[in-house]
Amino acid sequence: MHQAILNPSNTKLISAASAWEITTKHRIGKLPSADPIASDIPGAIAAQGFQELPITVAEASRAGALPGPHRDPFDRMLIAQALSHNLTLISNDAAFDRYPIHRLW
Repeated sequence: MHQAILNPSNTKLISAASAWEITTKHRIGKLPSADPIASDIPGAIAAQGFQELPITVAEASRAGALPGPHRDPFDRMLIAQALSHNLTLISNDAAFDRYPIHRLW
């Protein structure tokens, strides 16, 4: 996983859903140590050399319509975006494996 992230030939995208999830969980106290990131997500993304991946209406619709047991709205959006853009998703959550996406970690 680290090699894929460090490889300069790979494009590294951060979904708007991840920014939304980080700031939401920080606000409600589930990620108290995320203050440096949550207070400036665009800056943190840029500092790591990542690019923003916005959410489209088509992706939101796809996420809402996804079949299966995964109920987390943030994860469903990541799945929809991975499907829409043929992306590899980096996560240690095996629940993603129930969907036809490529997961690394």
